Amino acid sequence: MNRASAPSIVDAIAQPALLIDDEDRIIGINAEAGTVIGSDVVDKPLITVLRHPSLHKAIENCRQSRRREKTRIVIQQGTQDHSFTVSCAPIPLNGILAVLLCLEDQTQLEHAGQMRRDFVANVSHELRTPLTALIGFIETLQGPARNDPKAQERFLGIMQTEADRMNRLIKDLLSLSQVEGQERIRPDSVVDLQVLLTSTIRALTPQAEKNRTRVTLDVAMAKTDVTADEDQLRQVFTNLIENAIKYGGADGAVAITISEIERDAAIRGPAIKVAVRDTGQGIDPIHIPRLTERFYRVDSHRSREMGGTGLGLAIVKHIVSRHRGRLKIDSVPGQGSCFTVILPRVA
Repeated sequence: MNRASAPSIVDAIAQPALLIDDEDRIIGINAEAGTVIGSDVVDKPLITVLRHPSLHKAIENCRQSRRREKTRIVIQQGTQDHSFTVSCAPIPLNGILAVLLCLEDQTQLEHAGQMRRDFVANVSHELRTPLTALIGFIETLQGPARNDPKAQERFLGIMQTEADRMNRLIKDLLSLSQVEGQERIRPDSVVDLQVLLTSTIRALTPQAEKNRTRVTLDVAMAKTDVTADEDQLRQVFTNLIENAIKYGGADGAVAITISEIERDAAIRGPAIKVAVRDTGQGIDPIHIPRLTERFYRVDSHRSREMGGTGLGLAIVKHIVSRHRGRLKIDSVPGQGSCFTVILPRVA
């Protein structure tokens, strides 16, 4: 390979790549690398472009051993740091030993790894509290409260509550895992949304009456068919309506509307919109982008008291995604919240 052909060789590489000569000057860079470190770097010393001691050490080792070396560097792009694995390979070039640097972005992999670690930590935290309570009450029942019927009754009631909480968490975790496993499989059954919502509201009537909440359904279209998994859509609307009843406050109202969208830009076709609106305290806008994250709660203490696991909206998001739809959340503090599910309409 001669020096004149270096740029075309680097351009042929699919991942970000640059070539440096024996004096560590950049003599070739492809467009992909240009988006990472800038395109106007040819003939510049590498150290003025990438100031990473580990990288320069890897290049030095590559030249000495004439073998491939790898290292990891972090490059700031805009306001975010991106992690790259850099592979350094020796290239004989017109009497010199050049080094080809290929960059592989590891940011998404590291982000996914961090998400898994956070998920395990969150699950452990959510289970630890009720388990600790159960262990403590069992020890008390076996010891000081052994012959105290009143204490036994009170502690057994609390133990039942904590056990139910763990059961709900495990149920939601299994549901989330199942939904994620099916996310790439499109449903193929036709479901009438009006019929499904009517039966869902009927099932939640005892809870609504207990909370003195009025639930209404308004249908502004004749045909409300969508292609869907009926059980999963029932889970979506049960979660949204139940949340509206719980967090909408006593003596409140939950208004559910079904309406038509002639053409939705994101869905690229006709759609049906189901809006669930409550009259509660509303949600601060700062929380809205994170509401569908696993275990994210606006008010952790209040959510746990009401039996929430912090997974409901994450499940809703994945189910709606499986149905090729989208979820919108609108809220104004003091004026309630509106959760809108938009689904492709059956032609």
